[in-house]
Order: sequence, then C-alpha cells, then structure tokens
Amino acid sequence: MQIVSALFVENFELRKADGGATRIDIKGAMFSMASPTPVPVSIDPHLVALIFCPEGEPGNGVFEVVFRKGIDEDAEQMARNVSPFTVDPGKFTYRLVKGELEFDAYTQIFAHCRIDRGPWHLVPFTLLPPL
Repeated sequence: MQIVSALFVENFELRKADGGATRIDIKGAMFSMASPTPVPVSIDPHLVALIFCPEGEPGNGVFEVVFRKGIDEDAEQMARNVSPFTVDPGKFTYRLVKGELEFDAYTQIFAHCRIDRGPWHLVPFTLLPPL
C-alpha cells in the first residue's frame, strides 16, 4: 500500500459522482496558519491522508502519524496517532488525523506519516505569529 497524498486541511467531504465514482472535495489545504493567540498555544489541525491498495495486496494496514519538531526520525515528538485500517485491493481509502499540538514558539513542525513500517512521508506545517 502507499500514501498517495497527505495534507493539512480545514475540511473535506466525500460525495458520489456519476457512474458510482467518488469525489473528494478538499477545502483549505494548508502548510501554515496564523496562530489564534500568542504562544504558548494549543492547536488541532486536521491531516488527511489518501491511501491506495494495489490489486493482489491484502488490504489491511496500520497508519501511523508522528508529529515532530524536525525532519529527522529522532526529532522531538509532539504527538502520535496509530490507527488500523482496511481497504479493498484496487481501491483508495482515507485516514483523518486530528493533531493536538502544543506550540511554545512560532516554528515549523512535520507530520511523519507511514503505513505499517514503510518509509516516512513528511508533511510540513508552520505556525505563524498572530495577525
């Protein structure tokens, strides 16, 4: 299985299209946001990952997301989420992870995402000063 895409989003919705196809409406895809208040602050951005399972694979896996203060695997961990999933071979599924993150500075963090013990897929997120 593989991660096709992973993004921080404000909202997303699934809808049926002609012929039984499914559409995903992604709203507010982002890689940064202005802090709602001065730091320290707690925010809870939503990360959505789209996962594809090729034909011939079993379709069972574990999606892991580790929010870290850097790109390295040994960077400080802020939060972690692990969730098992099932997807029909030849199809897609999605995982929605709500990060509950404590920021003590305006900085960039990274969501390290993977399926089972596969390679990490990194998604950056930057907290900016309030407006």
